[in-house]
Amino acid sequence: MTTPVLPKDIPIPASSEELAEFMGDPGKYRPVLADVGTLTKFIQAYGQKLQGEGTDLHRAVAAETQRQLAGYLQDKDVDPDNADRIKRLNLDPQAARGGKRASMLTSYGQGAAHNPHAPGAVLDHMFNTSVEYLEAIWHLSPGEGSASKKAAIRNAASSVSPADGGFLVPENLRSQLLEIALEMAVVRSRATVVPMDSARVPFPTIDVTSNASSLFGGMIAYWGEESAALTESDPKFGRVVLDAKKLTGLSVVPNELLQDSLISFSALIERLWPMVLAFEEDAAFMTGPGVGEPLGFLGAGNSAGIAVATEGGQPADSIVYENVVKMYARMLPSSIGRAAWIISPDVIPELFTMALSVGTGGNSVFVVNAAGPGPMTLFGRPIIVSEKAGRLGDRGDIAFCDLGYYLIGDRQSMTAASSTDYRFGHDQTAYRIIQRVDGRPWIQSAITPRNGGNSLSPFVELAAR
Repeated sequence: MTTPVLPKDIPIPASSEELAEFMGDPGKYRPVLADVGTLTKFIQAYGQKLQGEGTDLHRAVAAETQRQLAGYLQDKDVDPDNADRIKRLNLDPQAARGGKRASMLTSYGQGAAHNPHAPGAVLDHMFNTSVEYLEAIWHLSPGEGSASKKAAIRNAASSVSPADGGFLVPENLRSQLLEIALEMAVVRSRATVVPMDSARVPFPTIDVTSNASSLFGGMIAYWGEESAALTESDPKFGRVVLDAKKLTGLSVVPNELLQDSLISFSALIERLWPMVLAFEEDAAFMTGPGVGEPLGFLGAGNSAGIAVATEGGQPADSIVYENVVKMYARMLPSSIGRAAWIISPDVIPELFTMALSVGTGGNSVFVVNAAGPGPMTLFGRPIIVSEKAGRLGDRGDIAFCDLGYYLIGDRQSMTAASSTDYRFGHDQTAYRIIQRVDGRPWIQSAITPRNGGNSLSPFVELAAR
């Protein structure tokens, strides 16, 4: 399906937030409502933008369709030759061609998809719902066969993370929790996610610091006459090591609630645990020190980051138009189309009241219609407001980042456990969930461009002021 042709002065929103901003500006939507034909083309173009070929939704539907088709063919085909051929087909875009190496493929903006090779996949057939799983690991579970189920999931957990103890979470439930977390996550939904098949995984990087004489740390291309001598290149490759760090969640629940309404508790856990995991992951991915938790991309700990200097005489705790222009100019050119602005809530007043001086006068940079939604793009790139960003005036209160250059190592295993020892005197049960994950920037330094100008990076911040 081709995208309908619209006049060049009518932009097509790429998300519900951009559509809300578009509809809040009469100057933008009036041309769309000029006639029925233009409105029809606009609606079709918006749907194509969100669901068309190349979008995340289109890829997700295609992957699920292929997975279901492969499963159906494997179940129904009784011809041994055909069955063997079908088993050799690899229709899952998250799986590697070698089968066993499936857990080493990267995914962009994902990381929550069900992985049939993850440790918890061996338990998927034992539980149809999260209620059944929580009931099985509860110490007062009245369910039939709970003892055998407990033994099975405890043994599965001991083979993955013996020190953690507890019970391995089935892959269906783990991926479901992370899919919900993905909806509210800032970093995981935009980062490069590396499924880890062990607690430590080295990942290759290109040791690049300059594009002045070569690319990608030593790869060169050159023009020459026929039969001229070849110019040698010595590409340099490095690696980063992802070590699975332990993220632990704890919740205490009255035993009466578990006895009277385990279904209600399950619904609560399915919403609250993903929210907590997403919040704590984001905090570490942004500002983590790299010791005992991931290394964040904000702050001086990221050696690839650039801190743009403030303007002479700029007041403390302020952001001026020249700041954001210079930050935009230091973004790696290939990353401009993917980068996003990440700001602290305290930055909003500074952005919305920025002005550009022209001679003895000036004008507001953001023309805000207070009756509609606030502008959520800056130079065409989305603005993401996060309380995990730095405080106003500190480095990291506003950043311009391409998070595709941030690696997340996902061990793809969760364990859960319940205990009455912690709050025995209060007749309460403590539930504990452990996830193993790591994260760090993919490149190690900023890059000098071919023209020898200012260094560039996918991680650009405003210096402290």
